[in-house]
Order: sequence, then structure tokens, then C-alpha cells
Amino acid sequence: MNRLEAIRGRRSVRAFEPEALKSEDIEKLNAFAEKIENPYGIPVRFKILNAKENGLTSTVIKGAEYYVTAMIASVPHAEEAFGYSFEELVLYAQSLGIGTTIIAGTMDRTAFERASELKDGERMPCVSPLGYPAAKMSAREKMMRIGVKADSRLDFEKLFFCENFDTPLTEEAAGEFATALEMVRLAPSAVNKQPWRVVLKDGKAHFYEKQNGGYVASDGWDLQKIDLGIALCHFAAAIEECGKKAIFAAEDPGIEVPDGVQYIGTYSVC
Repeated sequence: MNRLEAIRGRRSVRAFEPEALKSEDIEKLNAFAEKIENPYGIPVRFKILNAKENGLTSTVIKGAEYYVTAMIASVPHAEEAFGYSFEELVLYAQSLGIGTTIIAGTMDRTAFERASELKDGERMPCVSPLGYPAAKMSAREKMMRIGVKADSRLDFEKLFFCENFDTPLTEEAAGEFATALEMVRLAPSAVNKQPWRVVLKDGKAHFYEKQNGGYVASDGWDLQKIDLGIALCHFAAAIEECGKKAIFAAEDPGIEVPDGVQYIGTYSVC
């Protein structure tokens, strides 16, 4: 698949055609899921489930006969690893013409966890319906997209910086990183908060989380770090599509950060 095309073409789908997923598409998704890796080396366990057979429902989804769930051990950096791996599957689904949308709250979580055979020490942060997108969006779907401004993104210069957080980065100045950063800009996020920030310094892309209130659980689990995992996935995918290799490391460059901003990791390119 061409992941740049998948990133540009994907949108959150909440209304689906009555046609069930083809068995060959389910087989392709399962085979792909088994091979997914993330920069943290933390395994993510995927499971594709028949909604009717397992009593799976979501108040915001119409017509989906299948869902994919994903489970990960509750360990350091699990959030970023989960987001990265889940987005890899989402982009592959997009390349097959299969619609998705990430759901974290508007579902019968107990039923999903039971059907996924959630193990001790595992988390199931979110799920997604799987199906062929309906020819027309439902009225509810349209209203939800308007509510979160789903089709808008912050300007390039508000997300990306040069050397420090005081100097906005233009697309022209981004050079070889421009396409990869634009793919980060297009990434989906919870309620479209777009919590990623990137500083280019010394030929490397340093990723940060701009934290918003209400996304960190009492045990420290940070939902917005899942969004950062998605952003990391988009960056690496774009670099690889351009024929280069993205190398990830957690080596804080010591850049002074604004309040509420936290270092996540760094990509170098070769």
C-alpha cells in the first residue's frame, strides 16, 4: 500500500454499507496485524469480532457488522506503542477500502473486553468498527464532524518549530522533513486536539506532547499519548515512502519547553 495516499484519503467513518466485510479482507487484516511492530517493541494483540455474535454496540456507529479491538500490556510507553500499531492497521484497512474510526468511550466496554478476552495486566484503550463506508454520511456523522471540526487542522507553523519553541517552522524551511511533518499534521486525534508538537534541531525531529486537561487517568494512563503514537506512525510512514529510514530514540535534547509540554521521542533520518 502507499501510506501517503492512505493518510491523505482516510477519514473517520461512522456509517457503513449493509454489505459485510469480505472473508478475504478479514484474512488480509488478520495477516497484516500479526506483523505490525512499533518503535517501542511492545506487542499489541488485535482481534476482529463479529458485532452480532458478541453483542457489540456503539451509540455513534451505524451498520458496522465487525469491530477490531486491540490489547496491550500496561507498561511504560504502552500508550504511544498502542497508537502507533493501531494506526498501522487503520492505514492498511484504508488501503483495502475499509472504513474505520477510533472509539474510546461511546461503546459497551464490558462487552468488548469480554469478547476480546482481556487478560490481567492488559488494557483495551480503544476499538474501531470495520466496514465499507456508506455512500452518504448519516446526519449524526455530519454533526459529529462539525462538532470537533474534523476537517480542520492547526497551521503548520503552530505545530512545528525550528531549534526551539520560540521559532515557528515554515514548510519551506522544513526541507526533507516537510512531507513527513504534513502527514503528522493530518493525523487524527481525540476530539481533534492535535497534541503533537515537533522541533527540528540538529537534523532530527523531536516530538512533544502538548497536554490538555482531562486525558490522564488517576493511574497515570495518558490517552493523548495514543495520539502521539499515531503522529509517530505518520512521520515514519512518510519517511519510508520517500525511500529513507526513520530511526527512533528516546534521547531528550534538553530543549526548553513551555508549560504543559512533555518530551516524547526523536526521529533521525538516514
